[in-house]
Amino acid sequence: MNRGAAFVVGGTGGLGGIICRRLADEWDGVAIGYRSSADKARAVIDTLRGGQDRAIAVHCDLSDMASIQSGFAEAKARFGAIGTVIFASGVDIAQPFVSQIGEDQWRQVIEVELIGFTRIVAAALPHFRAQTFGNFVSVVSVANYCFPPGDALSSVPKAGIEALGRAIAKEEGRYGIRANMVAPGIINAGLGAEFLTTLYTPAIWEAQRKRIALQRFGDGEDIAQAVAFLASERARYITGQTLIVDGGFSL
Repeated sequence: MNRGAAFVVGGTGGLGGIICRRLADEWDGVAIGYRSSADKARAVIDTLRGGQDRAIAVHCDLSDMASIQSGFAEAKARFGAIGTVIFASGVDIAQPFVSQIGEDQWRQVIEVELIGFTRIVAAALPHFRAQTFGNFVSVVSVANYCFPPGDALSSVPKAGIEALGRAIAKEEGRYGIRANMVAPGIINAGLGAEFLTTLYTPAIWEAQRKRIALQRFGDGEDIAQAVAFLASERARYITGQTLIVDGGFSL
């Protein structure tokens, strides 16, 4: 068992819930940060090993620093320590080309994802430094390694998250703090599952599947396993890295 609890930002989403269930098997507890729906967070808790005995829902609005700090304080009071922070939050977006993206669309994704992550980091670092251990794992995008047209709104803020993760790794390693990223390919979970049914045609998705070395789309458990590994002591000498989990799509 790893030390402390896992704090999951975005744990109420389709992929986030799968990540929470995987982490519940390895950590002392799980704190699920939610923005607007405590009921969704509690529904995820009911699916975890130990349920309400080992997990809590905490309000964590990425646009509100006071909310984030309060969420971390609540999780630490309940579990004693926070051993890992998982950032799996994202914005439900369309897939416009760069020439079609308006300033308001850029502001939305950057505010929620990139600026939101900077607030999470600012709230978590004092706890990690005081403990002399802790790590961040951020779910980013394979688009920063193999760009599909129309994915800029998703990939641009995540590129910033990756850069900040490497900065944390370099500057905070002396305090026992790590930071890594997981870059999913095409997965049938969360927003990925929605895209598979609402974007493009079945023929286009079939052509994409054939591009993948393993000849299948990923599922939520593929990503959750990678997140759990990087968050755990099994990855204690890995920091500042992005693990691409795409079945060979980017080869």
